[in-house]
This record gives sequence, C-alpha cells and structure tokens, in this order.
Amino acid sequence: MTRNFTSFSFVASQAPEAQEARDELIAIYGNTDPEEADVIVALGGDGFMLQTLHTTMNSGKPVYGMNRGSVGFLMNRFDTKDLAGRIDGAVENAFRPLEMTTGDASGQERRALAINEVYLFRQSYQAAKLRVSIDGRVRLEELICDGLLLATPAGSTAYNLSAHGPILPLEAPLLAMTPVSAFRPRRWRGALLPNKVTVDIEVLEAEKRPVNAVADNTEVKSVTTVRIAESIGLSARILSDPDHSWSDRILAEQFDY
Repeated sequence: MTRNFTSFSFVASQAPEAQEARDELIAIYGNTDPEEADVIVALGGDGFMLQTLHTTMNSGKPVYGMNRGSVGFLMNRFDTKDLAGRIDGAVENAFRPLEMTTGDASGQERRALAINEVYLFRQSYQAAKLRVSIDGRVRLEELICDGLLLATPAGSTAYNLSAHGPILPLEAPLLAMTPVSAFRPRRWRGALLPNKVTVDIEVLEAEKRPVNAVADNTEVKSVTTVRIAESIGLSARILSDPDHSWSDRILAEQFDY
C-alpha cells in the first residue's frame, strides 16, 4: 500500500554519524516541524528509536528509522536516495506499550511506559523474592531470582532473548515472562501470557531484599509492588522496508545462530 508521504521531520541521536546524516538528509529533502510532518525520520540506534517512539506515542505519526548507531535491530539501512519512495512503500506496524505502575513503602505510585519490556532486578547482593499474580490469581507464591521481566513481541529479541526467553512473532497476542537467574523454583523457565492480562508482582522482604523496576529507560528504585498491563489508549507506529520488515527480522533472529 502506498501512502504518498511528502513531508519529513529528521531527528538524530547525539552520535556524530547520526548528526552528519541528519544534515545530509535535510540538505536534500528539507526539514518540517515534527508537529506538521507526515513522518518522523529517526537517525541513530535502537535506543534512540525507542526514545523517538516514546516521544511520538499517540501522535498518529509513523516513525521511519535509519541505522546510524551500533545494533540497529529496529532500524532500516541508511541511504539518502529515494527516501520518499522507500517510506511510501514501507510496511507499517502499530503496537501498544505496556503500562507499569509501581508502589513503594511510603505508598507513592509512579507510572511509566514500556515498548520493549518491564523488568525487576535485585538492588543488593541479596536475591529478590517475588510473588507473581496473573489477573488476581497467585501463580508463583515465591520466586527467588536476580530478576524478572515481561517482554512485548517487539522487545522479545532484546533483554528477554539475552535472558534465554522466547522470541515472539510481532503479530502474536502474547507477552513473554522470563526469569533472570531463577534459584527457586529451580526448574521454572518462564511463561507465555495473553497480552490482555494484568500482572501483579509483590516484592517480599522488601527492606532486606530491595528491588528496582524499569520500563524501557525509566527506572524506579526500591519498589514494593509492580502492576503491568497493556495500554488501552496508547499506540506507536513504526515503518520498515518491505524487504527487511520488522516481522521478518524477528523471524530470522530465531534461526540466526
């Protein structure tokens, strides 16, 4: 499907190669204010792409990324030629982030969004003790571990994969719950959950075994409770080249050993 996008807003990370690419593209195509542009073109690596997706959340504007960083799993290859044609023919994926709500010992609540994952990790030398409930039902009475994460399909190839979690197809209505160095139950390797569930995690012995929680790049220290659910009202849009779509990248990652 062609869309006939005509105006672009170029944003770049602070990396010199990203800044140089932005200047080069602006010289060729001009630059439109982000609020007026049809498409946001992000130049950098995966971290900058996540930052841009958070910034453009619910704006209705798609983001087309080109790799001027290191990993670039979320990015398309960099090329200055026929940018309008590439963007018009790109494959679009829209997805909803996870909403993380944390509580601490004082009763304070904080909220943050995650496109990739929400994860909890121990703050000290003591292993974390966690109680995990799904839709109000306790599923793990006591999980002793270094950490626990809940990943979206988009984030399943990031930290989740490093922790030996499953790779999820982008279209799968699932979330991956993956432990990090689980000690008890020793044989528990994680779970696949429907993406509509609400996950509640209670930190046991929180004073003795402090735990931090992170939603993408937002960290909350010394949490006592964490609730995670897919956002109902928020969404982000990403564009990828049809010969190297995001879905294809995730599928290929499962065979790349």
